[in-house]
Amino acid sequence: MKGVGELRSIRDDELDLMRSWRNHPSIRANMYTRHEIGVEEHRAWWESTRQRSDRKYFMYEVSGVAAGIVGFTAIDQQSRNACWAFYAAPDAPRGTGSRMEFLALEYAFHDLKLNKLYCEVLAFNVPVIKLHKKFGFQEEGIFRQQHRVDNDFVDVHRLGILASEWAALRSTMSAKIIAIS
Repeated sequence: MKGVGELRSIRDDELDLMRSWRNHPSIRANMYTRHEIGVEEHRAWWESTRQRSDRKYFMYEVSGVAAGIVGFTAIDQQSRNACWAFYAAPDAPRGTGSRMEFLALEYAFHDLKLNKLYCEVLAFNVPVIKLHKKFGFQEEGIFRQQHRVDNDFVDVHRLGILASEWAALRSTMSAKIIAIS
């Protein structure tokens, strides 16, 4: 769809940009890994990730400008499910998360041919929980006090969407995405 952007391969010359976004305080605050990631750690993770068939990461780009990262992990072709996560560039325009989510769902169900896509969100990240629900994700459970953040234990929300649910909602969400593009 025109104006929505695209998911494309991440180029080696974008690794520093990717790491700078990931290390931005507003992004780090909502991740399981909250420490500042160094160059060597990031490059080692990327080399490992590139060699794994159960992980796929993409640059989100709109109008020729890189604006975020979309990742699929724990891709299980046998059970046809995967976990996903994303983060927009700190200076990305409003609506970027919605566009990224739409493209991620399209990729998951059309390219990967999954039956189910799921994610985990820290309980205090309410805007992302609401965004996922807007796109049809259902709350599948809450892992109580699952993750430690500083000195507190935080709940983790598990959300999932089935291919059939996305198929029923896709045209409605497509129209909304076009309207904000």
